[in-house]
Amino acid sequence: MSILLISQKAMTLLTQLESRLLYKFENATLLEEALTHSSFTNEQKNSIKKHDYERLEFLGDAVLELIITDLLMEKYPDKTEGDLSKARSSIVREEVLVKISKKIEMGVFIKLGKGERRAGGGQRDSILACALEAVIGAVYKDGGYRRAYDFVNYFWSDYMEKLFTDELDIDYKTRLQELVQAKYKEVPEYELVKTSGPAHNRTFKVRVKVLDEVDSIGTGTSKKEAEQVAAYNAFRCLAVNGEKELKKEEVATQ
Repeated sequence: MSILLISQKAMTLLTQLESRLLYKFENATLLEEALTHSSFTNEQKNSIKKHDYERLEFLGDAVLELIITDLLMEKYPDKTEGDLSKARSSIVREEVLVKISKKIEMGVFIKLGKGERRAGGGQRDSILACALEAVIGAVYKDGGYRRAYDFVNYFWSDYMEKLFTDELDIDYKTRLQELVQAKYKEVPEYELVKTSGPAHNRTFKVRVKVLDEVDSIGTGTSKKEAEQVAAYNAFRCLAVNGEKELKKEEVATQ
């Protein structure tokens, strides 16, 4: 077990975060550990053993996937295993974790090394996502499955409601290609930017470019899923730009 000495100032910050998490920790050192980045522990020169959030992140990743699976089976009893697997992948990906983390304003509370802090690590997507998974792991360790279930159910409820809608089922690669061909007489270009994680739990990052108009990124647990996310982001960008151009035309003709 890691030993973390919590100052009064740190306790005040943790209490503020607990109010945003809607969860009060019995063991505050778990939350402290969940917010501690490796760059911070590497700078500590004392002899006290400290852990960064990576172990709790490892646990939280597994707990999150289990709870989302549990919620999906409860909420959608008629869906097939394939449908549920696709839905789960769509709401445990990094983009969703980052959005929830930013909503909570987790970046303010993460303990970073001086260099990482100066480099803007508190708003880096990978750090925000990992810290949130670590918090889920900490809630599970502190309060058990039921409390972790309630936590995930609350913060993921909006995303659960959007599942199996037309928006989720749309093939955005096809829609993007149709839009780009109609507007530019070109096709989108996809590029695999990065593959990370162990063989059983890969994360893929894909970039899609449309001339000089759009350059969007998507991540997923498969290359296909990452391409769909990138295509969705690019499609939304082009759609917004198209609406702006249409409004300009309407104003010019008035």
